[in-house]
Amino acid sequence: MTKHHQFDAIIVGGGGAGLEAALHASKSANVAVVTKLYPTRSHTGTAQGGIAAALGNMEPDSWEWHMYDTVKGGDYLVDQDAAEILARDAIDAIIELEHMGLPFDRTPDGKIEQRRFGGHTANFGEKAVMRACKAADRTGHMILQTLYQQCIKNKVNFFNEYFVTDIIVEDNVCRGVVAINVADSEVHLFHAKAVLIASGGFGKMFKVTSNAHTLTGDPVAAYYRRGLPLEDMEFFQFHPTGIYKLGILLSEAARGEGAIFINDKGERFMERYMPTLKDLAPRDICSRCIYEEVRAGRGIGGKDYVYMDFRPGTINKFKSGPGGRDVTREHLEKALPDILEFARVYMGIDPMKDPVPIQPTAHYAMGGIPTDADGRALADNTNVVTGLYAAGECACVSVHGANRLGTNSLVDLVVFGRRGGKAMADFCKPAGFAPLPITAAADTIAEFDRIRAGRGSERAAAIRADLQNMMTNYVGVFRNGPDMQKAVEGVRELKARFKNIKTDDTGKIFNTDVLETFELGCLLDLAEVTAAAALRRTETRGGHAREDFQERDDANWLNHSMAYRADDKRDAAVTRCDIRFENKPVTITKFQPKERKY
Repeated sequence: MTKHHQFDAIIVGGGGAGLEAALHASKSANVAVVTKLYPTRSHTGTAQGGIAAALGNMEPDSWEWHMYDTVKGGDYLVDQDAAEILARDAIDAIIELEHMGLPFDRTPDGKIEQRRFGGHTANFGEKAVMRACKAADRTGHMILQTLYQQCIKNKVNFFNEYFVTDIIVEDNVCRGVVAINVADSEVHLFHAKAVLIASGGFGKMFKVTSNAHTLTGDPVAAYYRRGLPLEDMEFFQFHPTGIYKLGILLSEAARGEGAIFINDKGERFMERYMPTLKDLAPRDICSRCIYEEVRAGRGIGGKDYVYMDFRPGTINKFKSGPGGRDVTREHLEKALPDILEFARVYMGIDPMKDPVPIQPTAHYAMGGIPTDADGRALADNTNVVTGLYAAGECACVSVHGANRLGTNSLVDLVVFGRRGGKAMADFCKPAGFAPLPITAAADTIAEFDRIRAGRGSERAAAIRADLQNMMTNYVGVFRNGPDMQKAVEGVRELKARFKNIKTDDTGKIFNTDVLETFELGCLLDLAEVTAAAALRRTETRGGHAREDFQERDDANWLNHSMAYRADDKRDAAVTRCDIRFENKPVTITKFQPKERKY
């Protein structure tokens, strides 16, 4: 039996973007948050190092410098109108969070304390600047807790552990979403005037990733399956400092406090590649430099990792502490408590005594559901889907372009989550409820019945492992045409195997076997688009580094890619989906593309 609910506005996802949207929409609309997890377990809580805003509390700063860094860091694929909104609105957004009670670290005179972060500079690239507002290394956790408390205060309705499987769109009008109650597998229809997708990323298509087990992009895949476009899917960020083999993130905050990269010879190798910003260069550059060291045989012991060195003696030797000052163990333990504990728990290493093995880890999707600056989801380059919005990592404004700067993810979800929530509320005031189609839940019911009844020979876990290995090996930090072609063909072979799935648990009570199999289907669709879009873009830009096309090509590729799904077609070997690509112009206002040096 299908259960029905009706609210003015539905938010899909209980992370930072979803809670910001819910909080601001709830001021004039009846709002419900439908979330896969309990909200305070959302992935925003893992963001450690800070949230950027040009407050100028520690040294002179300007929103224009922040905008410039965002555009330059994104290798000029950033839409500059959106970047200006991000940089301008960040200041008010931080002050609003402070007034909500978020416990930022404080300077001796009571101002919000700030630290350095990769790619953030003063005076248009002249030197590193302290711009990241922080709560030790638990900034995302504090944002999540603060926003959740405010939503409870504002009487936002929460449907926790409800798994959204489909977006109901008919005649280019969004009418709600379909969800499965994780507890009992019952299907629920959520009828709404407006829906905002804030479901986070989909990094679980990679083997070594900082992403949680739940980040499988289900609503993003649902959007794509509706024939709607995904933007810039080829751009996936690999964070340079994942714990070796595990991918668990050691935040850029560590380097903001002075930690540095060391190769097998004990060299601070970033001085050679990036003489101005060194270890605080943007993430895509740092990840490539680490792999260059490994390729040159200077990985630790000849292996595929380098060290991040937190030891006060090393930091003070290289004068890499904040402002060139010496640091103490006591300062680092206070500034980086969680990061240091991760190294101790997961590696058995005391980073105050020994350097920590690190390697790049799949971290953040720059691409996703295309939106305008108010979060309205786009049906093509110019038209919106009425009543449908998106914000956060699942969305592409595009404010990150080809590479996101550290701390800009939290700014993105706060600024554009807030704008999306306000836009939803304004939309809902005059809008009525568009009728639900009779078959709204049919696709979800059919797919879950198919999975639950699966008696084939293929295991979801085996297909998932093959997918993750394939994407890591062929669509990783460095890319080339033959490897990405293997990835496209390989994913399509995995999709054929997925049709022959075997399911052991046929029950309905907390059936994670069936839910994870459904998630795998979403990952397969998103991985196919990612690999195909990467193969198509014959240049190197930001997080997309091609060995066979090593230069940025503004003449041909200074544009966004828009990927549309066509009807499924079947041939003898594979189940495949034809993908149609279009280009979308980049919005350029203040900063013309130039060579990206630091």
